[in-house]
Amino acid sequence: MSITFGRSTALDLTGLTGRYRSGDLTPAALVAGLIERIGARGDDHVWIHRRPDADLMARAKELEKVGPEGLPLYGVPFAIKDNMDVAGLPTTAGCPAYAYVPDETAPVVARLLDAGAILVGKTNLDQFATGLVGVRTPYGVPGNSFDPSYIPGGSSAGSAVAVAAGLVSFSLGTDTAGSGRVPAAFNNVVGLKPTRGLLSCRGVVPACRSLDCVSIFALTGADAAAVLGVAGAYDPGDAFSRAAPAGYSLTPIGVPTGFQFGVPKPEQLEFFGNRDAAALFDKAVERLARLGGRKTVIDFKPFQDTARLLYDGPWVDERRAAVGDFIAANEAATHPVTRKIILEGKSYTAVDAYRAYYRLKELKRQTEPVWDDIDVLVTPTAGTIYSIAEVEADPIRLNANLGAYTNYMNLLDLAAVAVPAGLLSNGLPFGVTFAAPAYGEPQLLAIGDAAHRAAGLPMGATGLPLP
Repeated sequence: MSITFGRSTALDLTGLTGRYRSGDLTPAALVAGLIERIGARGDDHVWIHRRPDADLMARAKELEKVGPEGLPLYGVPFAIKDNMDVAGLPTTAGCPAYAYVPDETAPVVARLLDAGAILVGKTNLDQFATGLVGVRTPYGVPGNSFDPSYIPGGSSAGSAVAVAAGLVSFSLGTDTAGSGRVPAAFNNVVGLKPTRGLLSCRGVVPACRSLDCVSIFALTGADAAAVLGVAGAYDPGDAFSRAAPAGYSLTPIGVPTGFQFGVPKPEQLEFFGNRDAAALFDKAVERLARLGGRKTVIDFKPFQDTARLLYDGPWVDERRAAVGDFIAANEAATHPVTRKIILEGKSYTAVDAYRAYYRLKELKRQTEPVWDDIDVLVTPTAGTIYSIAEVEADPIRLNANLGAYTNYMNLLDLAAVAVPAGLLSNGLPFGVTFAAPAYGEPQLLAIGDAAHRAAGLPMGATGLPLP
């Protein structure tokens, strides 16, 4: 039997596992094919640090000696955002002057390696994970996988493009304000923002430590669930880690019959002039009804008011707590927009912080009754998409527009999954996001995966059909 890895080889977990089991693919053959596939793209600015080819092949050979037994991610290639630690590899957080070489691997990454996955490299990002655009980087902009003149979304730009382009099966990003969801929407892949604390953030450079979470980019909802099942674990060394409740299970449950989904009032939806996106959202809602969902219109204002707290409140100063001293001492070495956001914003007092905290608690109380009437909230992932030129001309306002449907999630302790939902008339992807209270991942992934499949889209930018 021939062992092949060609241009049409899909990297979804179902396909890879099946080929490994049948013997017509080996980790070494996969690595050889990936090296060729990555090389063919040239300098695409996806990677900040890629593992040497010899190291990748050595890892593949090591796995072949051990065999797949007991390794749920045997031979599965993945990437991580370069604000996560791997022993012996530099961590830059998108800033060369900040780089350091850690002695320990972040636990969330170590769990994936222990499960047999192959780390291909560390990916490009908006510097210090500050941005939803993917262009605030000194390492070059990883262009959108459908049109490189458009933004890839950020801050986890390289991680999303790597999955969409078929360079890895899945990747890790981080998500404080939407960085695990906006890049997924702009590259036609699945973006899972788990419950805060479900994945360890130890060994991850913080943005807003009280809100940060590690996110997962994948080709399918089932793949995202499989990765979450391996990576998720309580970490006593992470002060923000939380254990999942008793009975929490990612075993596929299927789409619940007659699920209730909420959508904002029509006048509360904002597409920033993008009529194509508005039409695609309407079609996504119609597909949910055909899947058996029942629509409820909700008041989205408390969610919108919460979103504004993130950057128009003291949480922006939490970024200063993370890297402000470094930026102040190295201004010339940092991106001007990142520096402006972190250092030049309003300096909030402790009194401001408490008042914002009280306001957040009030808003959360206002949103709680919504969940009595619906199982999931459905919104666009982003109301529109911009070209790189547009964002560079107006970097802060357009970035803020992209957070309209994402900035409230971690403040309200929600889980979310972003899934592809269609293509705009210019060929660029559009996505929708499903959200639910903490630990709602099983239901979110089931409904999100069904909606993704109903949209009839290929995997990422590969042109290959869903398995």
